[in-house]
Amino acid sequence: MNDASSYIVPMNTNNIIESNRNSITDKPHNNKPITKIEISPGGRYLVTYSQEDHSVVGWNIEDVDEGQLKSNDSVKINYEINQICVSDDKKLAYINNDRTLLNIIDIRNNNQIKIDMRNYYRLKSFIEYFIDIRKYFKPYYCTFNSKGEFILFVLYRESHLYIYIYSTQSNNNDLKCKRIYELPEDFELTELITRYDKLYLFSNDYAYEWNSITGNFIRMFWMKTKDAKDVRISSNGIFICLRIEDEIIIYSIELRIPIATLDINNDIQLYNFMKHTGSCLVLLQLFDRIPNKGIWKSIMDYCWKKSLDRLNIENPLPNNILTTNNYGFGILDGNVQKIKVENVISKINFPLQISDEIIDNWYDYSNNYYSHFRIKEDFKLLNAHLFSPYMNAIRKLFVVASSNYYVQKRELEFNQWKIKIDDEEIELRVLKDKWYRTSTKFDSDYSNFEKYLISSSLFDNGDILILTTIGLFIYHFNEDNKSISLNYYYHMYLKYLKYMEYMNFIPGLLGLKLKRYYYYHYYYYYYKKLKFSTPTLPLLNYESFKLNDEWTSYLIDNKSSLLKYGVELLSFSIKEHKFELIEDIYKKCIIYFRQDLRNNSKFLSIITSTMPLLNEHFPEYILRYSLETAMIIDSPIYSLKHRNINLHLYSFFKHPPKVNLIHPPILCAIYTIYIDRFISMLPPIPLIVLYYVTYALVVISILFLALFISNHAQIFSIIFSISTIILIYFIYKIYLIHSRPSIPTITFMISYIKFVNYPRDYNYIFDLFWPKPSPFVNIINRDIYKTWNGEALINFKWNAYGKYYYFIICNLFMALFLCFTAVATIPQDYLNENLKRNVLKTSITLGSFHLIQEIRQFIYNPKKWFLNYWNFFDLGAYLIPTATSIYWLHSNNENTSLLSFSCLLLDIKFLLFFRAFESFGIYFAIIVGVAKQLISFLVILFIIIISFAHAFFVLLKPKLAYVLDQPTINNDPNNPWNLNTTYYNQINGTTAQNASFIQAPDENTNMFTDYGTALFAIYLFLTGDPSALSNKWAYKEHPALIILIVLFSFMIVVYLMNLFIGLLNKAIEKDNNRISYLMQKAEILVEIELFYLLPHQRRWEAWFPEVIHYYADVVKAREKVKEMISKGEWNINDFPELKKDLLDKLNIQYNPVNSEIIRRDA
Repeated sequence: MNDASSYIVPMNTNNIIESNRNSITDKPHNNKPITKIEISPGGRYLVTYSQEDHSVVGWNIEDVDEGQLKSNDSVKINYEINQICVSDDKKLAYINNDRTLLNIIDIRNNNQIKIDMRNYYRLKSFIEYFIDIRKYFKPYYCTFNSKGEFILFVLYRESHLYIYIYSTQSNNNDLKCKRIYELPEDFELTELITRYDKLYLFSNDYAYEWNSITGNFIRMFWMKTKDAKDVRISSNGIFICLRIEDEIIIYSIELRIPIATLDINNDIQLYNFMKHTGSCLVLLQLFDRIPNKGIWKSIMDYCWKKSLDRLNIENPLPNNILTTNNYGFGILDGNVQKIKVENVISKINFPLQISDEIIDNWYDYSNNYYSHFRIKEDFKLLNAHLFSPYMNAIRKLFVVASSNYYVQKRELEFNQWKIKIDDEEIELRVLKDKWYRTSTKFDSDYSNFEKYLISSSLFDNGDILILTTIGLFIYHFNEDNKSISLNYYYHMYLKYLKYMEYMNFIPGLLGLKLKRYYYYHYYYYYYKKLKFSTPTLPLLNYESFKLNDEWTSYLIDNKSSLLKYGVELLSFSIKEHKFELIEDIYKKCIIYFRQDLRNNSKFLSIITSTMPLLNEHFPEYILRYSLETAMIIDSPIYSLKHRNINLHLYSFFKHPPKVNLIHPPILCAIYTIYIDRFISMLPPIPLIVLYYVTYALVVISILFLALFISNHAQIFSIIFSISTIILIYFIYKIYLIHSRPSIPTITFMISYIKFVNYPRDYNYIFDLFWPKPSPFVNIINRDIYKTWNGEALINFKWNAYGKYYYFIICNLFMALFLCFTAVATIPQDYLNENLKRNVLKTSITLGSFHLIQEIRQFIYNPKKWFLNYWNFFDLGAYLIPTATSIYWLHSNNENTSLLSFSCLLLDIKFLLFFRAFESFGIYFAIIVGVAKQLISFLVILFIIIISFAHAFFVLLKPKLAYVLDQPTINNDPNNPWNLNTTYYNQINGTTAQNASFIQAPDENTNMFTDYGTALFAIYLFLTGDPSALSNKWAYKEHPALIILIVLFSFMIVVYLMNLFIGLLNKAIEKDNNRISYLMQKAEILVEIELFYLLPHQRRWEAWFPEVIHYYADVVKAREKVKEMISKGEWNINDFPELKKDLLDKLNIQYNPVNSEIIRRDA
């Protein structure tokens, strides 16, 4: 054990007794029984292991289509093997029973392969002086993936699991490590599916999937299992099947929920599921040995008989059969037999009576224990037809349509089926013991479509596919109750192809055929390649729901159909104002979620994804949903914990456990040897304490660094003072953490599932400028933020990314603000020309950046931009300073008017940044909220004011011409020369007849000479300055003036202004709450998401998760529940068990009959 490979993964060449090629005896393994069979990831090579003979034999798979395989490689080993694996290029790896030894050999040339660890543990010689780390590492599991990489799972200290991924493409016999991953401690490894390179793990009764190629980690579902090692897993790209003892859980990859639980001993149940989903092969892969009983035996008997018929031989059925994609491998007389396994479940002559009744086990939680209840219905909970292997048959129908598209058929007849279509309905009849009939009526919306049959296809499971000019129909004949039902309909108006042909007839006979095929292939590509290119049937389009009410009711009653088509169906119901359908979908989503709180939260996303439409047409549903789902959890019981930190309404996302990529690899040794051991010796310390201690150490480091690099005592003293203050602050914080009493907290779930998620299908460039919105972006409704769900959602977004981007935006604006304010305020004598020009250029650059963002917002949604009044301040604050800087830079002319307005707008914009903080934001919310409520009143007031200004203008404007520069004396009482003060000369007590002096008038002497100044004069009168009307006219000579003054004073100053004050108080009371502030903060977050985040950032799961949870103070939660009860907002009917558990946890006794609290004090 001197080589580098034996350092971490012990290897010993002496353990291999012999390795022979092409020297196999007539009986492999010396006629000893075979105990293990393993197949390479690509299905090219197979190895068997005999425990008694201690030997491994290799078999070529590709050389034989069916029948007995030829063995040509053998490896003899002197210890028992726990696990073996083999690659497509015949590299064999095996681990002993004690998991202390790992050997890898190349069977082709009998060479041993070494695992080179030297590049990753350069500190080996140094570390070994202190500790022998070899005893802490054990090979746990190994396999080869589809890329030919060798994957080794190493167990460290019996608790940590590391994954080493090696490249097998090397010129020598050494495997080079490409990357290392660390698995979480509380995870148990079950099995690696090499075909799909997926690793499945379990933690806290949740199943997780990790992709070893991409590194993606997702949580699949909750399940109860005693030991993860008892779980067997298989997958076919559509389903993930888990076998736990005698149960098989079927998980839909597309729907991302478990859709059924099967009993491996219930043959009828298994038969029906295989028959309708084509999942025979994937279920067979759940067994190391196919059970020799029931339906399993029937399947293998049938396949073996077919195989013998093709080979013209007779042999008994092999035992110990292992299945892969399309083949089974069994042991017969010590040799491996290759059997072609087909999905022929419908061809098997099964002895029991078969019905179309499938048993679907959905999880139920009651009395705090795990249980099952079985529901036997005719696919009312599981629409297995969604997963049927129809896609190849559908594509063939399009091929048939390519040659028959011009044939107009109203009837089809084949295989005892008769199909007829007309303008009113499509009728199906089938002959069994007698004729059975069904028909599907067309809604009136289909009256404009021409209806013809194109082609059809019949399946052995009783399904029939019918392609028509109005779309694709899939019907099913139920052998049990002799009924025909419609299971799928996708609307397509294929008749449009014929119209295209006629429309292009005029250009000429030579172009007719070319045009006809051109248009046909366009639609052929659209429907076959795009819509029907996925493994499962496509989502129904809008027109598909218009078929009839019976069809939509069927979709609602099927759990899988509702989950797949629910968003589209509810959107259709809202747009078409189908009230009963909306109510049915809403109730079904709540019911399905309540049935399985842990796994069925996605049903709530059907409601939350359509909230923008509900807000537009039926806003009452938003308040209803917010109240009914307030303070719930995706678990049958609530979790209470005591914490030293106040985390009230702190939101968090339950991250899938991280599979950490360790890089650079040398740090792995340091971490596992020293840091890990050091941390394990420490007492439990709150993470926040470690954070503060680390921060304090950084401050001290900066302090000593400044001591060495500073040559000035004054600079050092400043740094020392600041560092001391910061250090004292953090010490005080640590003291508060330890001295603060523990706070009981309870965990809730934000019920807005997938509410913040953006569409996954997007074009990066297009989404950069015109991003597709999420439901959160499209709706900012008060009812969402009336409960803690809305506030917790805002807190999550703000803490995840909002505050960081808001800080960056604020700093960019501050740079603009300081640059422009400095150049506009500092006297020009203190600024040299070069500095001034550079500052102006910086202001132009920063202003242009902000202005571009504002223009993007306007282009994205002009209507929404105009309705947000803050946008006008933003536009002015960016546009006017930028334009002023450009003008000043090019003309070298300082326009003080523009500068003053620019500085004013920048100051206001600076103030607006405080609206994101609650202390200031509430007042900004009041300002905007009151303005929105009183805008109509202000418009009325303004119209009345300009009306009075017009009246005063007509009454008091000069009638005769005058010149302000020259005295103009006439009989016009409105002449400014006649309105000014006149001075008379008095000599010896005698006053002169004529005026001696007249004060020269100005433009403000009679403000009613111009309508603009007249409007300003009325405004001054409104604010309490009547100088424009007083002491200038003789009131006795102007009764009309008196009447206007009285009317204006009473109507505007007395009545309307007092009414305005009353309305203002009322509006302030309405908006003086946290709801308005939260809505304002939501608008800030929407702006950041759409115009500052990149498209891929809007899809980050850590920032935009499907499900979010939050903590709440138990005392405050108790008060909140009491408040909701007193307001009549507490509804216990939708989640009775869950709400009852919450009331018990909060020590509240509640009487649901009269909605009163029985006991108010604990």
